[in-house]
Amino acid sequence: MALISIEDLAGLDDEQVDDDITDSAEPMDEEEEDRMYAHWQAVGRTHHVSVPREMRGPIQEMTRRNQTSEREPVPSVTVSRHEKLGEVLYEERVYPAGKWACVSKADTLYEQSISNAFMKLMRFICKENSTGRYLGMTVPVVNEITMAEDGTNFMKDVLTAYYLPAEFQARPPEPTDPDIRIVHRDAIRVIARVFNGTTTEETISRQISILWELLGSSEDVLQDRYMVAVYENPGVPQRRNEIWFIRRGS
Repeated sequence: MALISIEDLAGLDDEQVDDDITDSAEPMDEEEEDRMYAHWQAVGRTHHVSVPREMRGPIQEMTRRNQTSEREPVPSVTVSRHEKLGEVLYEERVYPAGKWACVSKADTLYEQSISNAFMKLMRFICKENSTGRYLGMTVPVVNEITMAEDGTNFMKDVLTAYYLPAEFQARPPEPTDPDIRIVHRDAIRVIARVFNGTTTEETISRQISILWELLGSSEDVLQDRYMVAVYENPGVPQRRNEIWFIRRGS
């Protein structure tokens, strides 16, 4: 069964944190751990996923860290921004080459693939690596999808990628999980459009259609591969995501 996704990583909203963590700088007691685990199970059910009990430790670690340290943005340069009546329709950015921790999964649902993949990455971030240290969270985490030959359905294989923090770019820690690969990814140029809410195959397909309508025909943009960038957790009702189109040759 699939597990919980990256979208649950960024921590809970302020009200939930007040309820579940009385002192984020100190380890939780058993009762607090139980409440936190129950919360994650409830969130997981909305994603049609399951959270095993052995994730209690990483959940505690990630939640505590997210309350005491900032998330590191993946470096990028904005090339252009397209607006209409003061609203940003989309913008073009370049992301430099760098090291990413990547997991590929092919579960029944898109949501299950990204959940299962990120559960592995979460353990990697929370000390299951050659340094034995908590690595720190970067945003966005990117999910890469490939379209089937009909151009409308997704292939089952989804790649979930976590950008290694700047501290570890030169000497990446080794994962203990053989399913996690440390990959040097070349620089990429993307057209990014923000959308809010959940990320399911249905909502992503709709966002792909919207961005194509805004762009019109464009031969230098890939049509068989897209990326979904995730910034926030499901506790945020209208959480921020982006659909990324990829420029050819990037």
